[in-house]
Amino acid sequence: MMATQDFFIDTESLSQNLGREDLVLIDVRGPAAYSSHIPGAVNSTWHEYSDPSSVSKGVLNPDLSHLEQQVRALGINQASDIVIYSNPFDNWGDEGRMFWMLQYLGHPSVRILDGGWVKWVAEQRRFEHDVVKPTMGDFTVSAHPEFIINKDSLKKLVKGQHSNTVILDARSVEEYAGKEIDGLPRAGHIPSAINISWNQFLQRDATLKPVDQVRGIFEEHGLREDQEIITYCLGGVRAAWVYCLLRYVGFDQVKTYPGSWWEWSRDFAAPAEKDVKLLHKVNNPKPMKPS
Repeated sequence: MMATQDFFIDTESLSQNLGREDLVLIDVRGPAAYSSHIPGAVNSTWHEYSDPSSVSKGVLNPDLSHLEQQVRALGINQASDIVIYSNPFDNWGDEGRMFWMLQYLGHPSVRILDGGWVKWVAEQRRFEHDVVKPTMGDFTVSAHPEFIINKDSLKKLVKGQHSNTVILDARSVEEYAGKEIDGLPRAGHIPSAINISWNQFLQRDATLKPVDQVRGIFEEHGLREDQEIITYCLGGVRAAWVYCLLRYVGFDQVKTYPGSWWEWSRDFAAPAEKDVKLLHKVNNPKPMKPS
């Protein structure tokens, strides 16, 4: 088994490093939740980096120079150590989306706070209320195209043979099966995709399950290290969280489709399918037999 990469930091280690000049803490919760935050944390949500010309919220802004300015505005330097946190029980894996984006943009030191705000508060650690206004950083984007795939490239892949590429749908089983959702033109999933729901990797204290358990979930679904894995969901947030976990436990060939089903379902030339049997099963669960 490959060694895990250092993608997470625990609350005690973060607490000991608060106040370090080269530490940038990013709170990716909404502005209302940010009214109480870990000391020194800046606030930034994934929506801020979406393509303003796209109907689909998940599409990342293709203007890298604009993204670079936005990242610098958080006080991020080339030499910064970045730690991202959220409330893991109250979002869609937003910390994973920010993590994926910063990796894609080429920052060398990005980690997620294991347990996030939930564990920080449970341990009665310090917090503050004032909005943090950082000084401009000097981070320079060096994009990693191997971490991202766009709709047109994925369409070509899906329409051909792709025996060594796995498409991973990180949504709920209901969404994958084809449950109709308001505001979406089509329900279903990308043909050949397997479903590994994003929300099965945390323990009760909001920390990640042990590495071997996380890896085991992926291996139970047949994933192997020699495969290329493409993750998607509804808007590229849950997908990016699963991207992070896959990379964390040693899967190196992973990329995310940020436009995800929001974008895919609007393109009627993009193939889609439903799993009618599975949809019937989730809509009509068997009643429990009395013991």
